[in-house]
Amino acid sequence: MEELVKSIAMSLVDDPDAVSVATVEKDGEQVIELRVAEGDMGKVIGKQGRIAKAIRMLVKAAASKENKYYAVEILQ
Repeated sequence: MEELVKSIAMSLVDDPDAVSVATVEKDGEQVIELRVAEGDMGKVIGKQGRIAKAIRMLVKAAASKENKYYAVEILQ
């Protein structure tokens, strides 16, 4: 899942070297933390959060094939 999120984020931002993705466990669930440069936050979130919703939807669809659940958080 990390590679999926990382490849999507790197194609959206101006500074792909600043993209980092990590999976951590919070409150018993897997959380994918996506970190991008401060200037690229708007590009990853999108207007009214549409791109962020699309990323979460893709992760949800890919995870359902593995019978898993992942949450995606976008951080600075």
